[in-house]
Formats: sequence, C-alpha cells, structure tokens
Amino acid sequence: MYRAIKVRIYPTDEQETYLAQCFGNTRWLWNYMLNTTTTAYKETGKGLSKAVMDKLLPELKKEYEWLGLAYSQVLQRVTFNLSSSFVNFFEGRAKFPNFKSKHGKQSIQYPQNVKLMPQDSVIKFPGSLRLMKTVFHKELPSGKFSAVTISKNADGKYYASILFNQEDKPVPAIREAIGVDLGLKNFAVTSEGSKYDLPSKQLALLEKNRKRKQNKLAKKTDKASNKRCKVKRLVAKVSSKIARVREDFLHKLSRNIAYENQVICVEDLAVKNMVKNPNLAKSISDQGWGMFQTMLKYKAEKFGHTYVEIGRFFPSSQLCSETLLPIPVLQNGYDSLGVRFVNCPHCQKQHDRDINAAVNIRNEGLRILALGTSASALGGDVRPKSSGRKKSMTTEAIPRELGSLYCTIRSV
Repeated sequence: MYRAIKVRIYPTDEQETYLAQCFGNTRWLWNYMLNTTTTAYKETGKGLSKAVMDKLLPELKKEYEWLGLAYSQVLQRVTFNLSSSFVNFFEGRAKFPNFKSKHGKQSIQYPQNVKLMPQDSVIKFPGSLRLMKTVFHKELPSGKFSAVTISKNADGKYYASILFNQEDKPVPAIREAIGVDLGLKNFAVTSEGSKYDLPSKQLALLEKNRKRKQNKLAKKTDKASNKRCKVKRLVAKVSSKIARVREDFLHKLSRNIAYENQVICVEDLAVKNMVKNPNLAKSISDQGWGMFQTMLKYKAEKFGHTYVEIGRFFPSSQLCSETLLPIPVLQNGYDSLGVRFVNCPHCQKQHDRDINAAVNIRNEGLRILALGTSASALGGDVRPKSSGRKKSMTTEAIPRELGSLYCTIRSV
C-alpha cells in the first residue's frame, strides 16, 4: 500500500529561484501537452500517448532552451502524470485535466535519484538543487520510496511529500464494529455513544481573522501593487492555518476510529447535493465529511480492517434501533434538526437521535457484510446505483431482500 509522508523543507534563496524556474517549466509543459493532445483528439479522434509526448520533449528543449534548465526526469514526470490523468478521467475516477495556473499551489516531482538523510536533516536532490534543509517530524517507514514531490503553497511555505510503498501488517481491533453518523450539531456521533466536535472556537477566531484580512485585500484595487501581494499572502497564511487545524482534527479522529474497530460503517453522503441548500452550504462545506470518509477508508485498509458505506437513502434517523420500527415523530413530516431526543411509542424509550442513527448504520453495515447484499436480490424491486462518477463502497444495486431495513417502513 502506498503511503506518503509530508515534511517541511527550507530552501535557500538560490534554491527558491531555481524552484520557481522549475515550477514555471513544468507548468508550461503541462499546458502545452494538454493543449496538443486535446487538439489532436478533436482533429483525429485520438489523443497523444505518453510515449508520443516523450518524443516531443527533445525538440521542445531545442526550440525553448530555458526548458532544459529543469531536471530531465522532472519534465518526463509531467507527461506521465498527464497520461495518468486522462486514464483516470476515462475510467470515471477524476474530472477532465485542467490547465495549470501560476497562482496558487505549485509542484514538481522527482521519480528517482533522491537521497533521504534524516540524520543530517537534509534531502539530497539531483541536478542543481542539491542539499535542502528538511525537518523530519516522524520516523520514516522502512520500505523504499518511489517518488518525492516538492510543493509550494499559496502562503509561501515549501513541503516535500515522500511516497513509500510498503506492506501494512493487520492490527487487532478492540471492538468488533462501530457505526458513525456525521452531522452538523456534532461532527461525528458513534454507536458507542461518543460525540466529537470540530475545534469550533479556534476555527471561529481564524475565520474572523481571515474575514478582516479579506476586507483589507478588497480595498487594494491595483492588482500589480506590492501591498496587495503582501495582503494576499496574509490571507493565504490564515487560510492555510484553518485547513491545517481542520485536517489535524480529521486525521486524529479517523485514525482513532479505524485503529480500534474491526468494521467501520458510515453513511454515503451526497455532499454535492447537500451544499445546494443556501442556508447550510458553508456549514456543510466546513465540516469536511468527504475528506473524513476518505481518511477512514484508507486507514482502515492500512490496519487490515473493513470499511463499509451504506446507501444514502437508508432511513437511519427514522427507525428505532431497538424495534426497527419507524418513529412517527420523525416519519410523518415533523423531522426537524431541532429535535435531538425522541420518544419511541414501540419500545417506550427515549432515544438520542444521533446515537440511534449511528446504531442503525452499524446494524445495516453488519447486515450487508453478513448477507452479501450485492448478490442477494430477490426480484425486480432493485434501485440502480447513481450514475455519478464518484466511486463508493456501496453496492451496485440495493435489493429489497428479507431482513433489509429499507423495506421496514413499507411493511408497517
């Protein structure tokens, strides 16, 4: 399994100048090759393969001498990444490749001839870059690394992402299974009764700081002025801080859940559709549900555990986790985000809405694993999977077989 370790690097002034040249060269080459292969596809019906793009490199270096200032394998990696982007697009894993801009994040990739020297706190790069000061904040894996990517964020900080290919050993879990319900009131509620919230106070202060700097940036009308560039850099620094705070929380929570549980059950959320609500769009976007589910998935695979997504139409919050019968208060049009505790007329108990939903998600995930939902359809009452390009762990078709909670409401 591939695993990336991201470390902070501190280039000198000369190295920053060279990196700026390399960023520009690779960006120009990407845009040139993307335009060339798109034009060829429109004219002939066929694009350019990686081999064809590599054959164009020598002539381009002769025509544009400044292109040869970058390390040769860095340029070859551009054609490899562009070819992979087209493969991912045609197989439905990604969108069509976009042209790169000189604004925002910049990156180059070294596929080999890089030497890691953690004992000296440096990384040795080939070509003109040579030794670069590095902070190794954790012990590196024992496996071999396949590539090193140097990136520069909008806030001006440099990072090196080291890609390792190693075999992960299974980790014995503490609990058999857990259900996770994601929401706005609490970021995550588990079937064990635990509730987790984002560091809202810290994020609120940072958001206020960013808003103040954005207002200051809006007053700088001359886009070429140095003052506007300085304020723009300040906005980028605050935005980067907000992203790091949220990402740190998501990493710690996802690792804790994936490490302790053998089976992790999560609801498949249609975030793109949910953000269309103008009243909740920003609140939903700030939660980072999609990133959290991605982290849960790959960390569960790393520890040898099982990650399951149940269908987004599963009525997890409308069913009683004790009797599996619908709760009238939530079913008959009175479902409101303000209702946090409900009384079930069937079991005569009061349920916490979020914990009850998490328990139902866990039970449905275990049922899918036990029955093999994708192969146990009983007839024609099957709802096909959405035609979107997002790949998910949900089954290709959701059958209405016996034991499924999908048909519980219909049967009452």
